[in-house]
Formats: sequence, structure tokens, C-alpha cells
Amino acid sequence: MTKSIVTVIGAGLAGSEAAWQLARRGIPVRLVEMRPGATTEAHRTAFFAELVCSNSLRNASLETAVGVLKEELRRLGSLILAAADRTRVPAGAALAVDRDDFARTVTAALERHPLVEVVREEARTIPEGPAIIASGPLTSAALGAGLNRLIGARNLYFYDAIAPIVTAESVDMTIAFRASRWGNGGDDYINCPLDEARYHAFIEAVTAAEKVAVHPFEKPVYFEGCMPIEEMARRGPMTLAFGPMKPVGLIDPRDGRRPFAVVQLRQDDREARLYNIVGFQTKMTYPEQRRVLRMIPGLERAEFVRLGSLHRNTFIDSPRLLRPTLQLRGRDDLFMAGQMIGVEGYVESAAAGMLAAINLARLCDGAEPTAPPRESALGSLVAYITDPARRDFQPMNANFGLMPELAGRMRGRAKKTALGERALAACDDWIARERIEPDGADAARVAFA
Repeated sequence: MTKSIVTVIGAGLAGSEAAWQLARRGIPVRLVEMRPGATTEAHRTAFFAELVCSNSLRNASLETAVGVLKEELRRLGSLILAAADRTRVPAGAALAVDRDDFARTVTAALERHPLVEVVREEARTIPEGPAIIASGPLTSAALGAGLNRLIGARNLYFYDAIAPIVTAESVDMTIAFRASRWGNGGDDYINCPLDEARYHAFIEAVTAAEKVAVHPFEKPVYFEGCMPIEEMARRGPMTLAFGPMKPVGLIDPRDGRRPFAVVQLRQDDREARLYNIVGFQTKMTYPEQRRVLRMIPGLERAEFVRLGSLHRNTFIDSPRLLRPTLQLRGRDDLFMAGQMIGVEGYVESAAAGMLAAINLARLCDGAEPTAPPRESALGSLVAYITDPARRDFQPMNANFGLMPELAGRMRGRAKKTALGERALAACDDWIARERIEPDGADAARVAFA
């Protein structure tokens, strides 16, 4: 296959990463993004790689699978990770970013690349010729109809929820206190403590609050990793206390005791003026959110700069439709990437865009597409979502449970460390064996020169 122009549909995390990886390998790219001419229920800007939910790319430790995945992406020359490292804000053990600086950085890098042509229009049909579809979980109706014609109507769907954001100055710090769990990361989080009575009153209010109605044609199927708080409360009065409101590892410095429950706020911008309410995705109506969330101690006078919302996310039946190379079965030159293939999370979406681009570039160069090793974080995730034997497919985050077991008996931190070390060694071996990385290509240096 000659190096004809490759079309990438969607400039989210996956599409942005894919376009960058193709361009840095000498492949001309036509990056099609419908915003700002058309938008979605969740987006608010025209920037590429806009983070519409949390501003956190989750844990950065190599004792977590997502931390290992981040390091794999750095070794693969990821634009998304380079931009995240450049725009990082304090968040304890997590990699969190100033969301506007992050998106602006990614956008600028792509717009000035000489091999990237940015087209601001809605893609309404499936492209002919080499392409990557990374249109995201909020794919437009027209493109979705085109996908259905191509792959059939067996699309699955779930619901993703956005957590509210408050101003730091509106938090009552005579009640709230700063700390990270077990002291890991210092005092990066603001914690709002609840005693048992106030916790149960809050749960009752969440349960009774008016919710945004589900459309008659929609069936709410929630992803366990992004559950609305009212859905958790419906499962039992103590569910939130063992979920996002768990007090484990936190001591209120005022009395030296662990609260019954805690609501955590995480820094959302570089200047620490905005904080998001961690894990508090919700479908409560806006007036009810203001009323109920102000029942939280320390948030009685909270100023909300963004309230929570819930939107429909679509994803395809990847075990039936995709190869481990992320090629669509039956069409070698069409790749799929991002959340719409059933990876859940910012880093996982970027990783899917990375792999799709690597393989499409190889196809353009006359080489065989490649699947990353199962021992790596990327390879184990891709193997999971493309396993044709899988039934009842649900979106998946990177996690150590997807990786092959280690030899011998190991537990706890030692096991996680060993899994991470093995994953990175396998990734390095794959990069060298398959000549994945372009010679002398330094993503961060080139992107931000």
C-alpha cells in the first residue's frame, strides 16, 4: 500500500494520538473533527482531546496497571502523555492536568504539524481508503448510521456520567480538611467529612431527588467504573460509604479520628481555583444537585462552575468485530479506536489510537500489522476486548487482572511490582523486535518545539 492520505475521524484522545503517530511516521493525515460546527451533550470547546469528565488520567504509580500503561505510552512516543506531563497539576498519586491547557497543547501540536490537515466538518459516511474511526462514544447519528450499515445493528451502549466542579474559594475550610489517603501525595485533596447521621440524611436525599428522565428509547446500562451516585445509593444505603465516600486512610486533623464517610475534591486546574467532586457522577436535575450536594459538610455555600450530567455512550461489539490489531474484520484498511471499541478511560482511549495508528502505518509501509504482547498493559487490554469467545461484553479499564499470571506465588505489592516490570520489559522487547518507534523520534521534543 502506498502512503496515500489517511483519514482519521474524531479528534478526541484516540483520534489525536492516532493522527500524531501517523504523521510522525511520515504518513499524511486528514483529521476530521466536527466541533465547533456540530457538538455533543458533553463537549464545551473546539479543542482536540477535550477532557469532558474528570481531569485525572488516574494513578501514575507503576504499581497500578494504568500507571504501567502510561509508561508504555511514553516509551511509544505518545503525544497525549507528553501533553499530560507538560500540563500536570497536583493530585497525589494521580496524573491530573489543567484540562484547558492540556487540550490546547494537543491541538497546537497537531495544527502546526505539516503532515496533518485539519478538517472542521462532520463526517457523515465511512471513508473509502485507509482510515481510523475514533469518533468516540458520542458518535453523531449520521456516522453511527453509516457504521450500522457497515457492521450491522448489533451495537451496544452504556451511560457515562460527568462529576460536578466547584470553586475552591466556596469550600468551607473550617469544616473540610486537606489530606490524601494514607498520606500518599501530601495534602492534594480537600476532604469533606460526614458523621453517620449526616451520611444517611445525604443518602436519603440522593435517593429521593428528582432525576433527569431517561428517553423512552434508551435503556440505562451503566459501566461499573463510572456509576452515578444515585444508582449506587439505590443498591443499598452503605454502597457509597464503601465507594467514592469511603473514609479509609483519612484522619480528620481536628479530632484525630476517621470520619464515618468522606467526600473528596480534586484539583481541576493549574491555579487550584477549581475542584471536582471525585466519583460524584449524577443524573439528578440541576436544581436538585445544588440542593443535595450543598448538604455535604463544607459545601453548604458551594459555587458550582459545572454540574453533573449523564449522556449516552455507544460502543461496538469489539470481540465480534475487531482483530487484535484493531482492524475491522473484513476490511484490512479500516481501524477502530478509542472508547467506542470498549476501552474505558482517557489513557486507554489514547492507547487504542496509538495501536491503530502504528498498525495502519505498518500497512502503508507494506509491513504486517502487529499485536502488542499479552504481558504488557496495552496488549492485555487489547486481548480482552478483541477475544471472540467473550460474551456479555462490557467496557474495560487497564488492570493487572487482564495480564497472564506470574510464575511462582506472589502477593500484594511485590506481585504488582513484578507484573509492572514484566509488562515494561515485554513492551520494550516488542518495540525493538517490531521496530515500532521511528528512528530518532522524540514526541515531546517535536510536539512542543
